[in-house]
Amino acid sequence: MTHPATPVPRSYWIDRAPARRPHPPLRDDRDADLVVVGGGYTGLWTALHTKERDPQRRVLVLEANRLGEAASGRNGGFVDPSLTHGLANGVDRWPDEIDELVRLGRENFRGMHADIVRHGIDCEWVEGGALNFARTPWQAEWLEESAVQAAEHGEPGEFIGPDRIREVTASPAYIAATRQHEVATVDPYRLAIGLAEACAALGVEIAEGTRVTGLDAGRDGVELRCATGATVRADRVALATNAYPTLLKRLSLVTIPVYDYALMTEPLTDEQFAAIGWTGDEGLADAGNQFHYYRKTADGRILWGGYDAIYHYGSRRSEALTQREETFATLRRNFAETYPQLADVRFTHQWGGLIDSSTRFCLTAGAVHGGRVAYAFGYTGLGVAATRFGADVMLDLLAGERTERTELRMIREKPVPFPPEPVRWAGVELTRASMAAEDRTGRRNLWLKTMDALGLGFDS
Repeated sequence: MTHPATPVPRSYWIDRAPARRPHPPLRDDRDADLVVVGGGYTGLWTALHTKERDPQRRVLVLEANRLGEAASGRNGGFVDPSLTHGLANGVDRWPDEIDELVRLGRENFRGMHADIVRHGIDCEWVEGGALNFARTPWQAEWLEESAVQAAEHGEPGEFIGPDRIREVTASPAYIAATRQHEVATVDPYRLAIGLAEACAALGVEIAEGTRVTGLDAGRDGVELRCATGATVRADRVALATNAYPTLLKRLSLVTIPVYDYALMTEPLTDEQFAAIGWTGDEGLADAGNQFHYYRKTADGRILWGGYDAIYHYGSRRSEALTQREETFATLRRNFAETYPQLADVRFTHQWGGLIDSSTRFCLTAGAVHGGRVAYAFGYTGLGVAATRFGADVMLDLLAGERTERTELRMIREKPVPFPPEPVRWAGVELTRASMAAEDRTGRRNLWLKTMDALGLGFDS
């Protein structure tokens, strides 16, 4: 197999997938029991679980572009049980219910795998665990503390210190690590398309190329206006637009769109993997604020992503922003520094995607308009599993049910919103610079300490 000199500017997951015929746009008016706006993970889990709860319900999914081709088809494919963007963030924000959140996250993780098996979704689920690496002494100290914290809250893990680090990696960049056992990897686009096929098999109607332009809620239901000219009347609506503009103005400052980037290598040999000490199926990451995430694919490639998290003034969104040569050059340089044994390896794909970053780094959900309209978003880049939980939260809220999910403080309390421009852009840029400085020095400056005290943050 030959590889282009210039990487393909497209998600590897989408590029390698067989061509499929899209569902036609919605042209005629419709009535539905539930309309789901958004055809990514959140929306598809919502539609699937609606039909499993009540097969008679009329469910319609409206996707503005193509199913699964936004964040759901561009991410790293890490399936982490955490609902709180990691244990430390959950302990900091909800210490009184963190053990319940850990339990619910693990139940959601196992439920997700059960759904995948039950519906025959071929998404290359590999439960190989994860390793998180330290590059500096202060990162190693943090990892050791995190391993102790994990054990206190029932998350089995292991700290691997400098005396043992060569057991798990041959990278000269790393001095310590932690191991987490209950983490999987998937082909994220195959997961999205598999969910859509499962939905269709249960009778869910799906329309692609159907952007919703307006929402009006009244006593008798909700009316949605589509750019195709169709009008949809629904009893309930679930909003699953994530990083894209919300149909509810009251939520416009809850998240900001952040661009994350990744590279994909050509296939490697077993000898090349052995040379870097990576002989298992673990997903890998490093412990900095500006961190990399990386994993193997079924055909022996390495996905190498992360580090830069780019926000554009005014929450600008554009497909053109998914290609950023400055970031790709940084990723290539950091890859070669981490694994000099692979300095000659070529990259075949480069791409970026949108993340819905919130000030608390994890899911926010709620219901408005008398419980007729629900929303779930703000996953901040760790949503492959958490979107399934968010879908169930929305369905509980739309049904008016009080469940252990809806009674969580994480669900009842709302995140601090981002400020309007120009303060928003200045704050993000100052935070990025401060986090980079902490990576270099190990010291958290006054700005970051102030943000911590206010419950604010920026991450991807």
